[in-house]
Amino acid sequence: MPQIAQIGEIYMSQLFWLVIFFGAIFVIVGLGMVPKIQGTVDARDARIAADLAEAASARSTADSLEADHRESMDRGRAEAARLAAEAKAEAAKATEAQVAAADQVSAGKLEEASRRIAEARSSAQAEIENVAAEAAAAMVARVAGLTVDEGTARAAVQQELVRG
Repeated sequence: MPQIAQIGEIYMSQLFWLVIFFGAIFVIVGLGMVPKIQGTVDARDARIAADLAEAASARSTADSLEADHRESMDRGRAEAARLAAEAKAEAAKATEAQVAAADQVSAGKLEEASRRIAEARSSAQAEIENVAAEAAAAMVARVAGLTVDEGTARAAVQQELVRG
């Protein structure tokens, strides 16, 4: 077979070019491109690590700021509650004072009104006694034809008013 007889000549030639191309590819890719790619990957890894460290630092700072903010808010709420309680107590005292003053004014007005009512009652009672005494004297004069003095008629009316 003639093809098998040519293998020796072709085989050496193919091996030669195979080594040349693989060597060229190794030099171009292995020594030229791979270090650049590896440098880019290393730079990216370093940048990611730096960003993660910065993010962790920012997170810890944010957590401490949040804790400070919550603490100040709690202090503010406590202070507001204390001030509200004080204001409520002061308002209650002021209201009690106003109610006491209003009670005193009302009591004074009630006493004055009671006094005026008592005066009006006694005045009305005296007027009723006068009218009744005059009416009794007039009736006795008309019915019996007798004249009754004013004192006697008044005494009789008072005695009847007491009996009811």
